[in-house]
Amino acid sequence: MRKTAEVKKEFVGLEIIYPHSAGLDVGSMLMAVSYQNQQGECVVKEYGSFTEDLQIMGKDLAQAGVRHVAMEATGVYWMSAYAVLESYDIEVCLVNARMYKNVAAQKTDINDCQWLHRLMAHGLLRSSHIADESYRELRTYLHERGILQKQKSDTLNRIHKVLTQMNIKYQHLISDIEGVAGMEILSRIAAGVQDVEAILSGINISRLKAGKEDLCKALTGLYKPHYLKILNRHLEAYAFYKQQMQAYEQEIEVVLKELMPEEQEIKPKGKKTRKNQFGINLKGYLKAILGTDLTEVAGLEESTILTIVAITGTNMNKWPTAAHFTSWLNLAARPRISGGKVLGHEKRVSNNPATQAFRLAAQTMWQNKGPLGALYRRLASTKGSKKAIKAVARRLAVIFYTMVKNKTKYDPTKIGLDQEQMNARKIARLQREAEKLGCTLKKVAA
Repeated sequence: MRKTAEVKKEFVGLEIIYPHSAGLDVGSMLMAVSYQNQQGECVVKEYGSFTEDLQIMGKDLAQAGVRHVAMEATGVYWMSAYAVLESYDIEVCLVNARMYKNVAAQKTDINDCQWLHRLMAHGLLRSSHIADESYRELRTYLHERGILQKQKSDTLNRIHKVLTQMNIKYQHLISDIEGVAGMEILSRIAAGVQDVEAILSGINISRLKAGKEDLCKALTGLYKPHYLKILNRHLEAYAFYKQQMQAYEQEIEVVLKELMPEEQEIKPKGKKTRKNQFGINLKGYLKAILGTDLTEVAGLEESTILTIVAITGTNMNKWPTAAHFTSWLNLAARPRISGGKVLGHEKRVSNNPATQAFRLAAQTMWQNKGPLGALYRRLASTKGSKKAIKAVARRLAVIFYTMVKNKTKYDPTKIGLDQEQMNARKIARLQREAEKLGCTLKKVAA
């Protein structure tokens, strides 16, 4: 039996890493703060949540010499306190509640701020990623535009319902009711035009799927006055939401111009926009900001890249490696190991918009003919579509991290190496099976 040497060492307690720190418990109407003043005394104070109270709190902490503040990410209440403390040059550590709440203690606001203060002083808290102010502004505009896009889609569904009640079926015969011809027909119906020939007059229907005879049958319906009034109200709402989306695109363009490292002339978008596409040249702005063209990567469209950049920013040095980046996105495997054995993998749900963007991009790989598509289909056939989506999303995140950090161009041949390795493994497996049967395999020239 192996003997282990007994080594006696003195127990070393936790050291104070951030002596000038504080803990802040955020509430809707109350802020509880625990910090150490200039005399070394621990002070616990309560402040209101009005802007004036937050300014007083920031001033008190700055005068006390506080340099680091730990606060819990509570809904959206933390944002105003974060902005005020940031204006006083105080580094704020935004903490996920999961990291410090598993402690046997009675929960009160005072206990929370003191416990946060103690953990922060010992350096036991990990800060959440918060992008710079410009990227937070960009994220807000994108979020509001997304809400308007959903409201526009809901309004379009109501328009479909009214047309069905009027027994008008042309929306089922054309591929896109939001197209030029579809909206022109819809506006004429809402204006009270009931004659089929008058509705189709002057409209180019040669590019539509349905012929003129079928369209005439589909446009013959029940033109009741109350249906037409409802249809007009829906069209007004549709136009309003579309106008507001375009207004937010202008705000987004202003922020993108500020984020560019140097003044460049970005050409306007030449082709017409369809449905929910951006009316600005996102590809030009993103290429100038990131220093590389990420749209060359299969699955990463302009709007997808913009959503990710609004969350992560362009400074990839916050994550030491691509593995850290994928772990933050919750796209890396989290094995549960006990006794040297992997007992399973931890399942965690993430509401990170960047994670969702990568996963949505991975879902489009099922019919892609490139190496990422081959990886998706191979994993989906053996392990299921859920694991395939996560694996491909992780691969896309690694590509994104590498290209943005190193300002490199996309090289699909590096991804294709995995497919070559898979082919070599298949050949080796077939050779072993052939040897068992007493046969040999020879490569035949193509």
